[in-house]
Amino acid sequence: MTYRFFTPEPAKAATGLTAEVYRQLRDDFLGPMPTFQALSAVPELQAATWALMREALLAGDAPRVDRELVASTVSRANRCRFCVDAHLMLLHALGEHELAEVLARGGTPAEPRHAELVRWAESSRSPKATGWTSPYRPEVTGTLLAFHFINRVVSALLDPDLLPGGLQRSPLVRSVGGRLYAKAARGPNEPGRSLPLLDTGMTTTPPDWAGDSPVGVAYAALRHAATQGGDLLGDVARQTVTATVRWEDGRFPARPADWAVDLVRDVPGADRVGTRIALLAAFAPSAISLGDVALWRLSHPADADLVQLVAYGAITATDHVTRALSSAHL
Repeated sequence: MTYRFFTPEPAKAATGLTAEVYRQLRDDFLGPMPTFQALSAVPELQAATWALMREALLAGDAPRVDRELVASTVSRANRCRFCVDAHLMLLHALGEHELAEVLARGGTPAEPRHAELVRWAESSRSPKATGWTSPYRPEVTGTLLAFHFINRVVSALLDPDLLPGGLQRSPLVRSVGGRLYAKAARGPNEPGRSLPLLDTGMTTTPPDWAGDSPVGVAYAALRHAATQGGDLLGDVARQTVTATVRWEDGRFPARPADWAVDLVRDVPGADRVGTRIALLAAFAPSAISLGDVALWRLSHPADADLVQLVAYGAITATDHVTRALSSAHL
């Protein structure tokens, strides 16, 4: 696995909160995956991201196949090749070989309920244009929101290949990989185990759509942790990011680098590169370039600042999706 802009410390060197996150990853998922290693530069953000993914995707009573279907579909809608491949492999791990390969070909599942989940997840990329909302349980809705955030972080910070040479795109490799992960994918996970990892001083109220589910607590913690990256930018820059996310409504820019340059012309000079990175993180994160990051590092050399800035763009886009939800759709 190759990281695009920096190499995190190895998981075996982790201490404190990060070590606790890795311990839960080993117990409940597939171990310290590259996504969470990249986020380890900001331990509170890493913990909140893990909490949302765990409580939404892995815990609770909603069918795990439904949630993996949503994770795969959202990842495809966001063009996150790494996450698509990972969750197709997990569908194989759950014994859903045909469903996984239908999705891999970009097809529609034969079962109507699965087809509707795919339609619903795809339409969340542009919630205003499609009138998107959620009739589903907090675990399913939370999975969708978790991957809107995770897809963007992954596409920004990691190379797209899950295995060397893109081997995971072979149906045979996906099937074999699924069998290797079958035990981990099918184990029951008790809701709420990740919540003690979260910042106890965080006072953000859980969202209405999640009811009293641990998913809501985890989402509120992630939103709180990720929006801190906005403090790296000035008021005009933050307003530019927020306004662009709302009016563009998930539209993929045809030429992302040029699009981002045009949008930051009126932003104060010191904030232009940071605003460009945050905008690209929200819309086309794989288009963040080595040049962008090199310019950003002239004033912000720490890996943690880059991770926070990417997370700010990612959560701004994710929060645009949550604005379509209300307490009437629990």
